[in-house]
Amino acid sequence: MAVYGVNRGEPMAPWALGLSLGLAVVAILTCALVRKPLGIWIGWTIQILLVASAFIEYTMAIVGVGFGLAWWYAVVKGAQIDRENTSRAEAEARWREEHGPASQ
Repeated sequence: MAVYGVNRGEPMAPWALGLSLGLAVVAILTCALVRKPLGIWIGWTIQILLVASAFIEYTMAIVGVGFGLAWWYAVVKGAQIDRENTSRAEAEARWREEHGPASQ
């Protein structure tokens, strides 16, 4: 959007607007795939494209790095939470096998 605003009269402006809107749509649609490896890879690709857009508009380096760090943190913490949930579910299943169903 910034590239479009700064270069509104240039021939590349509609392309910049179209590509940025397309990238935004892909990012939104990727939310449905984030639990699958394909979704994670699409997310990493989006982050790389954001950082690469700094070659067109240098301030995008800040945005790209910021979102990239947020994505990295989300992927790492999400995997940790998934492992903890799996471990907790297995421990609960073992406890139920040993002690039977909880009495009320």
